This record gives sequence, C-alpha cells and structure tokens, in this order.
Amino acid sequence: MVWWWLATPVTLFHAPIDPAAKLDCVSYAPFRGDQTPLNPNLIVSEEQIQEDLAELAKITDCIRTYSVDNGLDKVPAVASKVGLKVFLGIWIGNNRLKNAQLVDSAVALARDYPGTIRAIIVGNEVLLHGDMTPSDLRELIRSVKPRVDVPVTYADVWEYWLRYREVQDAVDFITIHVLPYWEDFPIRAQDAAAHVAAIHKRVAAAFPGKEVLIGETGWPSRGRMREGALPSRTNQARVISEILDLSKRENFHVNLIEAYDASWKRYWEGTVGGNWGLFDAEHRKLKYPPGEAISNYPLWKLHMGGGMVLVISVFAVAGMTSRRRPWPPRLVSWIAVAMSATSAGILLGIAFDKMLYESFGFGGWLVWGSLLAAAIASPVLCALALMSGRALPTFVELIGPRERRIQSSPTMLLGVALAVTTVIAAQTALGAVFDARWRDLPFAALTMAAIPFSTLTLLNRPRSGTRPMAEAVFSGLFVAAALYTIFIEGTRNWQAVWTAAAYLLLGATLWQARSKEAGSLRSASSEESTHAHVSPSAGSLDHLDGADRKVRSA
Repeated sequence: MVWWWLATPVTLFHAPIDPAAKLDCVSYAPFRGDQTPLNPNLIVSEEQIQEDLAELAKITDCIRTYSVDNGLDKVPAVASKVGLKVFLGIWIGNNRLKNAQLVDSAVALARDYPGTIRAIIVGNEVLLHGDMTPSDLRELIRSVKPRVDVPVTYADVWEYWLRYREVQDAVDFITIHVLPYWEDFPIRAQDAAAHVAAIHKRVAAAFPGKEVLIGETGWPSRGRMREGALPSRTNQARVISEILDLSKRENFHVNLIEAYDASWKRYWEGTVGGNWGLFDAEHRKLKYPPGEAISNYPLWKLHMGGGMVLVISVFAVAGMTSRRRPWPPRLVSWIAVAMSATSAGILLGIAFDKMLYESFGFGGWLVWGSLLAAAIASPVLCALALMSGRALPTFVELIGPRERRIQSSPTMLLGVALAVTTVIAAQTALGAVFDARWRDLPFAALTMAAIPFSTLTLLNRPRSGTRPMAEAVFSGLFVAAALYTIFIEGTRNWQAVWTAAAYLLLGATLWQARSKEAGSLRSASSEESTHAHVSPSAGSLDHLDGADRKVRSA
C-alpha cells in the first residue's frame, strides 16, 4: 500500500515537452561524465555537440550557451546545420586578459553566423559572485556592442538587477534568473510558476521600455529539500509545465535550465546541482517522453519486492533463533522485531534509490553504500540479538583492548553495523551544521538502522556499568545537530525534520550504552555466555544453573 501511494504516476494537463509546440529556449552545456569546464585543456568534440543538438532540435528552437571555450566555439556552426538559434554566452571573470580573449572569440562567431546567433550574453552572475564591479561590467558590455550586429545583454539573478539598476543602460534587454528552489526563501513547487510570473512583472515594472527575458528558470528532479521546496521527478515536470503554460498566457519568454543533467556541477552544488536537466546525463534520454505518466519511482515494484524479502528475512532469523532458546520470547520482543522489519522493508527502496543518485565518485559510493549495507544488516542482526538475549555492543568491546573485545561473531557484526552507522551519521550531521546548503539528508537509510538499534537497547540494555566516553560524545553531537537542523531548515522541510528525528533516536540509543568491566566482558566472549549483558527484565536466565533453567522455563 505504501509503495502504491509513493509511486502513483502523475498525468499533467500540459506535458512538459509538447511535440506540437517547441520550447522557447534551453540552456546547453555539452559536458559529459568526468568532463568539466574547469579543465582548461578540455576540448569537447564537434561530434559530441552534434549528437546533443540533433536531439535538442526536436524539442526547442533555441539554446543558450555560457562560454566559447572548451570547444563551445563549435556550437554556432553545428546549431546552424540543425536549425537552432543561439544565445551566445561569454563567461567573464576577474581576469581581464582572459575576458578580452573570450570577447574576441564571441565577436568573431557573431560575425560568422549572423543568422544563427540571436544575442550575446556578456557575463553570467558576475555581480552575484563578486567577480566584477558594476562599472567595470558596464564598460565591458559597451565595448562589445559596437563590434556586433546582434543585441547584447547581461544575465544575473533578478535581485541583482534591482540592486544594480545602472547596468540597464549598457544592455539592449534585461536577462534575469528566477529559480524558485534557490530563492533566499524557497518557493514550493506548487507555487513556483506563479512566483516566476510575479518576478517577471516586478522586474518589467522596474525597467520600463526594456524587454525582460527570463534567462534561467526550472526545477531540480533530485536532491535535498530546502524548506518546502522538494526536488522530484513529478515536481520538476509539474513546475516546467506550469511555467511554460503561464508564459504563453502572459506573453513572456523563458529559457529553461537546462537541457542535460550536469554531473560536473555536483562537485559544488551536491546532488541537486546536477539534476536540473530535461535529459538525463548518462543516457542522454528525455526524462518525460510525451504521453507518458510520470512517477517518482518508476521501478517501484522492484523496490517493493526487495523490501518484502528483507521483512521475511528479519522474521525468519527471529523465528529460527527463538526456537533455539530455552524460554519463549516475550511478546514485546516480537513487536520490536515487527517494527524493525516493517520500517526497514518500507524504506529499503527509498534508501536504495537515494544511494544510486546521491553517490558521486568513489568516496560517495563508499559512504552511501556502506550506510545502506549497515541499514540492511541492522534489523536482521538486531532480531538475532533480541531473541538471543544479547545487548547492543559498545565501541570499546569492538575496537578496545584485546581482553575486552567481544568474541561472538554475530555480536561483532552488530557492533560493526552500529559503528558504520554512527560514523557516517556523524559525518552527515556535521555537514548539516557547517555546509547544509549542498548536503543530502539520509533520512531513509538512517531510520532503517536507528529503529532496530533503539528497540534492542530498550529491551536488552545492561543495567550496570559505566557510560562509554565515545558513545556519550556521539550522542551529544547528534542531539545538537538535530536541534540545529530543525532550527535552520524549518519545520516545512520534512526531510530535515525526519533526519533530525533519526539523529535524536540514534543519540538516545548511544546514551543508554554501558560498558562492563574487563572480567565481565571476557566471560561474555563465548556464544553460550553472551547473555551476561542482559538485564533481568529482558528475561535473561544465565545466572541459573541447568536445573533452575528447566524449572523456570516450565
């Protein structure tokens, strides 16, 4: 039932890509795989550009570029062959010599392809980035205008046009960026189109007599929430569809960002930065083919099947373990197993899907793959521990002095799963505090692990011993990060609230940890005597001899 609800497809009144009406314009960067514009030696081949533009010509009449180096000087020639117009961008910065070279290249292209280049965009968000002063920017734009026969403009976030209005005198028309997701106060997907239209009216009123082009607008298909702004496949399709519909009704032009998902942007903007495209990066295929319903989880049946296998595995381990014990398990233990199995089964597909698109580079795959592995193992190992009467091991029992280490293999694996979850959760918690803008929120995998750990600690917690320093430090970190995350992200961001709750649950679990003395730990090293960790309330019978056990179990 849960997966049927999560995967319910959406059929939009207006398809985001309408074969009967081409898009006004789309931002285009040709970089694939490991290619990045920050590599000065990279030259994208003409064949690669040809492949992309041939596909784009099917859905749009125009593309916007951002530079003329890295091989992008070939774009006008290829665009002229496939019937595309070009808004030619010049990527300028604080290097005057480099700026002059790029301007010369753009001017030469404008002269060579007058029927293809629709306008020249001198600079992209240089005022936002602080790379140039308004006066220097005006001077550079004015130096370009006499040299070309096409309109010249500058592109920046709409607030910076209102802040530096003097730049209008140097341009032929205004080019603004309106990205509802990235606003200082993020806009929800259902309000995004209305926001774009309202900003267009506001800027047009501020610059009477100047045409206002929306040079960038769109919505990400994947990534972390910002307040109430949720990236998703259905939200991206809905926002694009509604913006295009509103632009036709209110007669303003938009350039969508962007044609292809840009993996290279993930170095600076995280998962969300690389998922604004109409086409996916790897296969270069249209995300929303005309006439097809759109789902956030197109492979939901596989996700659901995997979750069911995990649920069955957890109950199977619990059942087989309970049969080997000399006493029947308590009802509350079965309830704990059911909670762990059900939550893990539901969240497995979400966690797996997030791992696939959030993992970037070797380090990303290592971190998110390890967290998912620990999340899958946790409910199974905790079910085994619950039915065996074992407690959650402490870190000192896992990596401490040899005489204090645990010897039971299942308990050691449980300790490894706890350690992996704790370390990765700590990394994400620190990221949420110090670099929250780009960081993904691991709510699904973290919850899969936190619930089994917490139920095991609640039912099989030792009543004696001292609280280990490591667990106490991690617990304090998680509590502080959870409170800070909710404060910064706000309660509208359900991903942040959920992640914060998982931090709190994990922190509370670690706070309950108790470390036994070395002698007690040594006695717990064998499989038959591990029950020494369990409190009397957990039903431990280890303090009884064989005859007493028979009487008690009877």
